[in-house]
Amino acid sequence: MITHPRTEELAEAVAGWIDSVRPSLDPRNAFLARVAVNVLGVVGRELVHGPAAEAAARARFAELLGHDGGFEALNAELCEALRDGRMDAATPGLLAALKATALERIAIDQPNYAYEGRR
Repeated sequence: MITHPRTEELAEAVAGWIDSVRPSLDPRNAFLARVAVNVLGVVGRELVHGPAAEAAARARFAELLGHDGGFEALNAELCEALRDGRMDAATPGLLAALKATALERIAIDQPNYAYEGRR
């Protein structure tokens, strides 16, 4: 049976290789290599955790808006409701939904970010 590495495993392997050659690079390229390693880490976490985070956000947004839909459409509608004042900080469940969505994004983008309430 032929098995293929998962996409996140490929990103991790490339990041590992870049990290292994980084010490031999000049300072500018060592910095750019570190940036590339960080980007590959985000890509890997997005592949692993992104679909569940988006599904959870979609469910929260659908509940707030009172109807189902795709993530992009619900997100755009929620943004519009915030811009035009139909929703604000007093809207029941809004702040909790936005906080949960933001924390899920942070877990993907910056998993070592320390914030109040982090376990």
